Amino acid sequence: MKKIKSIKVIMIWIFFTVLNTQVMGQVWSLNKCLDTAKLNNKQLAISLSAIIISEQKNDEVKANLIPKVAMNGDYKYYTNLPYQLMPSSIFGGPVGQFKEAQFGVPTNINANLQFSMPIFNAVLYNTISTAKIATVFSKLQYQKNEDQLFYDITNLYYNAQILKQQEKFLDANLINSNILFTNIQLLHEQLLAKNSDVSRVQLQVSQLTTAKINIGSKYEQVLNMLKFSMGISLHRFIEIDTAILFQSINDISYSNSADIKLAKTQFELLNNELVTLKYSKLPTLALYGTYGTTGFGYNVMPNNFLKFFPIGLVGVQLSYPIFNGTITNRKISQKKLDIKNSQLQISLAESQNEMQSQNAVIQKSVTLGLVESNNKQIEQAQKIYNQSVIQLKEGVANLTELLLADNALREAQNNYLTSIIDYMKADLELKKIKGIISTKK
Repeated sequence: MKKIKSIKVIMIWIFFTVLNTQVMGQVWSLNKCLDTAKLNNKQLAISLSAIIISEQKNDEVKANLIPKVAMNGDYKYYTNLPYQLMPSSIFGGPVGQFKEAQFGVPTNINANLQFSMPIFNAVLYNTISTAKIATVFSKLQYQKNEDQLFYDITNLYYNAQILKQQEKFLDANLINSNILFTNIQLLHEQLLAKNSDVSRVQLQVSQLTTAKINIGSKYEQVLNMLKFSMGISLHRFIEIDTAILFQSINDISYSNSADIKLAKTQFELLNNELVTLKYSKLPTLALYGTYGTTGFGYNVMPNNFLKFFPIGLVGVQLSYPIFNGTITNRKISQKKLDIKNSQLQISLAESQNEMQSQNAVIQKSVTLGLVESNNKQIEQAQKIYNQSVIQLKEGVANLTELLLADNALREAQNNYLTSIIDYMKADLELKKIKGIISTKK
């Protein structure tokens, strides 16, 4: 029994170890980060709710075309019946004199159904069209937020990749520096190197170690920002794909950016609102009707009674605004100014988009050349460094030359990584400007 229990414990331990290894070792690709953000990002969820709200408002406006039916009822008991003045001439009296009289009975009961339906209402029809445009506007706002989110996450992902690559370069440089430190110490013991040489190499090792700690801290900060943008817990472990898939990208098709689409939709919305204001000067026609019963009651004996009588009517109501104090004209003038500003906004957005697009294309071209140039510089710097190490061992070169070669190598590595990230960011910026960042992941 003890053996069986031990085997079970071992199997459980192996299971959780394997499971933990799979979870800890799971690599998050850029596409997975973007898909996760699309599901969990709170700002994107708010934008999605705005779309649903605008669709509900659209349905609400359409519902005004549906006939309305209402049930009304009331009960009145007059403790003192209202008075009316009757001309005395009706009863043969003198003209110009009146006699007060009370009509009706104390108890009044009414119950009826009221029906109404618009037949012609130009404002209502155009309001429906405006609601549709407002729904399109909210969808474009969602697209803009999604584009910005994809841009931010991709940027953070690139930064994390670059930091990891810098860390790899630092690890390799640290290994070389530690080997150099060991060799210098041996030379110092053999009185072939100075104390200052040992201190200089030791300082370089310390600087590289500090740089590695600093990069590790920056990497954790970038990962936290990435997790926040994705809408997942900051305590959740993620591991990014450190391999940078660098390639020259030229096949970017053109599409209006979200800002231009929003500006054009805003222009369309303002035009529709102007039409609605103009339509408010037109007459409206509505159908209405009532069907119910009216009850009258008298509670004084011996003539007490309660009788009900049917009531029904159908009518058509025409309403035509004649003069409202020039309020509508003032609103129309204001709306025309809004439309003019909207046209300027479209022109400004298009000009800005063209300028940013050209700058991004130039930046891509320049950084592509820098990537190729810096890659060659790394190869040259590595050769010089290797030659300096050999020459130092042979006593042909001194430590200063080797440290200069090491610094040149590190500078070439950093320049290479910087040019790669600049190229990828320029390409990302161009996709955002072209309005295709969320469609090409």
